Amino acid sequence: MADVGKGSSLTVFSGDFVKQWTTWGMKKAKVIAHWGFIPLIIVVGMNTEPKPHLSQLLAPV
Repeated sequence: MADVGKGSSLTVFSGDFVKQWTTWGMKKAKVIAHWGFIPLIIVVGMNTEPKPHLSQLLAPV
């Protein structure tokens, strides 16, 4: 078998680094989407015509 050079270990390290940062980014995106969805809907609803009051947006019917 051929001798493994420095480039191979650097590639493995880079792959792990990218995988860790991708996982970290996806976890942060999940939290942002989870906590930001309802406020986004309220803001969009308040900027429509006719302009509803906040209580009308939060009422179930």
